[in-house]
Amino acid sequence: EIRPIWMKTGILPRPHGSAIFTRGQTQALGVVTLGAPGEEQIEESIEEGEEKKRFMLHYNFPPFSVGEARPPRAPSRREIGHGNLAERALEPLIPSEEEFPYVIRVVSEILESNGSTSMATVCVGSLSLFDAGVPMKKHVAGIAMGLLKEEDEYIVLTDILGDEDHLGDMDFKVAGTRDGVTAIQMDIKIKGLTKEILEEALEQAKKARMYILDLMYKAIPEPKPEVSKYAPSVVKLRVLPDKIPLIIGPSGKNIKKIIDETGVKIDIEPDGLVKVYAFDKESADKAISMINELIMDIEQGDVFLGKVTRVEDYGAFVELLPGRLSLLHISQIANERLKSAKDRISVGDILKVKVIDIDEQGRVKVSLKDVKDSDIPKNKDIFE
Repeated sequence: EIRPIWMKTGILPRPHGSAIFTRGQTQALGVVTLGAPGEEQIEESIEEGEEKKRFMLHYNFPPFSVGEARPPRAPSRREIGHGNLAERALEPLIPSEEEFPYVIRVVSEILESNGSTSMATVCVGSLSLFDAGVPMKKHVAGIAMGLLKEEDEYIVLTDILGDEDHLGDMDFKVAGTRDGVTAIQMDIKIKGLTKEILEEALEQAKKARMYILDLMYKAIPEPKPEVSKYAPSVVKLRVLPDKIPLIIGPSGKNIKKIIDETGVKIDIEPDGLVKVYAFDKESADKAISMINELIMDIEQGDVFLGKVTRVEDYGAFVELLPGRLSLLHISQIANERLKSAKDRISVGDILKVKVIDIDEQGRVKVSLKDVKDSDIPKNKDIFE
């Protein structure tokens, strides 16, 4: 018999996803936070070195959940173990980074405890991930099974209480979806289990899991179609690999400028996949616009608006795109002969010029004479 179950999603307005799950006198609050690359949990080991965890679940068991008033301390081995078990139960359903480019953190706060808080964490974790818009294909639920055994007689218990866990002979946790098991853990106080007992425990656990999953699907049948408005905005852009140096710039000048002006985070893969993470859509759009400016192709015959950065007697240097200069020779300024380009042009002038030549080294020459009033600059959006 399973204790009365109550659950609700979206109970906290500010987190990216939240849910509460109550089973009898056991209650867990789940909170999901979505992060950008670079916010992964880093783990180090002697054998495997440094690893980054994109999905993490942290389980907190505050003293008040069992009526105690002691001060909170560092996470105990029990808390770490329960968190790892719930994390393993949910991890097979977490979408890949290509499907969902966020770092995902789930925190389970146990508000009340009377048995099976780790399995309540699995349930509340699944509910809160659905609420956060994480595109999981299925819900995951968990149940704790117990055992009372005296010689050849035994009883398999479903959804054990704290006393049944303490006084019983087995604590068998089973978590999974409608299609199968994703995690199990067993603690026993007797010498062993027969195949018959194990089969009965798994069968009862399956029935209990299906019952709980039915309730969870009623609470939230599928993940929300969009993430929270408070979650970072993620925009992907695919560029040619040879354009990556243009985005980064000398000593990182260009990418630093984008980050400083927009407050976004930028992740660039060697294959040309650019991911922009921002806390609002406007910042993301501005960053993408600045990246597009940097990688825009300059071809012969194109018309650009450019800013004059330097003037010499023989001509002027016009910046067509950030960091990409062109030469406006004195002979291309006007139809009449000029003694010096300084007579017509000053630093800071915005000119509409036409690309007339690009040499083998990529140096660009432009003209004022060949531009028509009807010509639309390729980079007009930059100056609007």
